[in-house]
Amino acid sequence: MAEEWAVILAVVGIAVAAKLPGAPVPVVAILRSSQVNPDVLGAHSSDFEAENGIAFKFSGSEGLTGGANHVGEYSYLLEDGTVAKVTYVADENGFQPLSDLLPVAPLNPHPMPQHAIDQIEKARLEDEAKAREESAKI
Repeated sequence: MAEEWAVILAVVGIAVAAKLPGAPVPVVAILRSSQVNPDVLGAHSSDFEAENGIAFKFSGSEGLTGGANHVGEYSYLLEDGTVAKVTYVADENGFQPLSDLLPVAPLNPHPMPQHAIDQIEKARLEDEAKAREESAKI
């Protein structure tokens, strides 16, 4: 019986908590919003800015392989008030962002040892020699 009451109280507690008012959600004004849907050639664009510092714009077209190609940028305010900005290209080679905020891979701290480079070169030369021998047999 005690277990049933515990379940009932839990359900009632959840229902009451769901009805409690939460923190007020601030209304953010949209300063600019435009969109151009794809035309017959697939060209399209979008431009948006809100009063809280969030903004994005891009233009795109149909790619050679049928996918969409985009060039654009987006920005937003960081907690310290500075603007974070990312520019990008998105095409058949993937999403390629550029920003001072993105980490950059360091130069390879562990270069390949010379003996490994020599082995790779030897294997390449052997493969070339084998290919020449096989083509000479034909």
